[in-house]
Amino acid sequence: MPEPLCLIENTDGPLLVNPEALKILSAIRQPVVVVAIMGLYRTGKSYLMNKLAGKKNGFSVGSTVQSHTKGIWMWCVPHPKKPNHTLVLLDTEGLGDVEKGDKTNDTHISVLALLLSSTFVYNTMNKIDQGAIDLLHYVTELSHLLRIDTSPNLNRVDDAADFVRICPDLVWTLRDFYLDLEANGQLITADEYLENSLRPKQGPNQHLQNFNLPRLCIQKFFPVKKCFIFDLPTHQKKLAQLETLHNDDLDPKFVQQVAEFCSYILSHSKTKTLSGGIKASGSHLENLVQTYVNAINSGDLPGMESEVLTLAQIKNLAAVQKAIAHYDQEMGQKLQLPTETLQELLDLHRASEKEAIEVFRKNSFKDEDQEYQKKLEMQLAAKQNDFHKRNLEASQSRCSALLQDIFHPLEENVKQGVYSKPGGHCLFIQQRDKLKAKYNQEPRKGIQAKEALQKYLESKESVSVTILQTDLALTAREKEIKGITEEFMKAEAQRLMESLTQHPQMMEQRKIFHQEQVRLMERNRVYQQALQQRAMEGQLQEEVKRLKEIIQAENRKLHDKLQNLLRNDSPDDI
Repeated sequence: MPEPLCLIENTDGPLLVNPEALKILSAIRQPVVVVAIMGLYRTGKSYLMNKLAGKKNGFSVGSTVQSHTKGIWMWCVPHPKKPNHTLVLLDTEGLGDVEKGDKTNDTHISVLALLLSSTFVYNTMNKIDQGAIDLLHYVTELSHLLRIDTSPNLNRVDDAADFVRICPDLVWTLRDFYLDLEANGQLITADEYLENSLRPKQGPNQHLQNFNLPRLCIQKFFPVKKCFIFDLPTHQKKLAQLETLHNDDLDPKFVQQVAEFCSYILSHSKTKTLSGGIKASGSHLENLVQTYVNAINSGDLPGMESEVLTLAQIKNLAAVQKAIAHYDQEMGQKLQLPTETLQELLDLHRASEKEAIEVFRKNSFKDEDQEYQKKLEMQLAAKQNDFHKRNLEASQSRCSALLQDIFHPLEENVKQGVYSKPGGHCLFIQQRDKLKAKYNQEPRKGIQAKEALQKYLESKESVSVTILQTDLALTAREKEIKGITEEFMKAEAQRLMESLTQHPQMMEQRKIFHQEQVRLMERNRVYQQALQQRAMEGQLQEEVKRLKEIIQAENRKLHDKLQNLLRNDSPDDI
């Protein structure tokens, strides 16, 4: 760029981004080193920026009481000491212009410059005083708030190392410095002067806390800090022509101080880095400009009624978030859902709430009406309700899983018809009671334990009724069958008794039959012997024939008697 170009236009309305400047940024593919300057108007900011660009002219240097730079002006030049890098210089509108009634946009311009820079030059007059510290603190707090409110994926801080990378270095320049650099009778450097000015004081009272707050915040926001002092450049009457004066017309000490300043900035200023260690190019810077300007114009920054009120708002909002984070951490570490009782949850909430409120009080700032503490308490109450709801859900889930697991064997037995028999309902009740006892012995069921069991049993009541009805029906049928069986057995027993009364007579007949059979067999044996004897003698053939007929007749009679006896002595009569 041959000359600076307006990047952000500060009008009476919202901030306006110059499309031409964005186009230039988008075309820069190299990593960028962004140096921005902030300070009161008419304090020589533009002169220093021109020196960094290596030019006598460029950024407008006014010679009147009227502020020249409006908004933010940008000058992109090749970096003189970092090959393949572009040096982006941002000159901002001076703060404290008496011609402007609304200081809101002034603050917005400073916030933008701080967020876009990798080195932030804070240009003040004469010395480091409380007003300058408060103003820088004010701008850093607003910058931090805006960074949080914009897209977290664009420029978020993941850890301490990342925070150091993305936060700009602070270079505090003291113009027309007239004090002696001494402390406790010893000479000190400009850096030591800055360090002493930002050192907090020890003490517990509120006044010291208010004194320390901006200093601690500045130290945290700017991990790297440097201070330069500048003597008066020349005689007072020549200051109006500072831009046109040659070095020979300036105080040699001032010339040397400017040279040291430029050498440090060009040698030590780091590349603009985004979260995750991403080296920003011009297109990245373009995205940041649009993101932050849109956020500011949408009203994401708090109201600007006064610096003290705004700082209180910022600090108290941050204190609320820190207290909420502490509460969430405590509950997350100590709470195990579901709790056995509601009182267990309430006790843990109250203990964590007490600690959270203490964290808030330690980090709050001028919460005189306890406005923000009340907001904190409302958020904690909402979190308590949320934990109560989650506790109920966790208990219901735990109990449901237990009931399904414990009562699964019982349900399987019902499906397989184990209880579909006489006495099955009693067996079902006994098994159910055993499983109820087992369920009640399980730990960590939570506050829904009884209600969950009751609902489960109610849902299975129809099963119990069905088993009972089946039991009654089968029991009645069993009794009916038993009655018929008993009648049959009684009749059968009666018949058997009658049969047994006839048994002695049958035994006597069998005895007679046996004796008759023995007699016949003996008679037959004698007869056979006789036959044999007569046959031998040849005399009794006819007699043999006759005797055979007699014997056959006798045998037939005996056989008939035997058949009758067997019929009378059949198994049915026994």
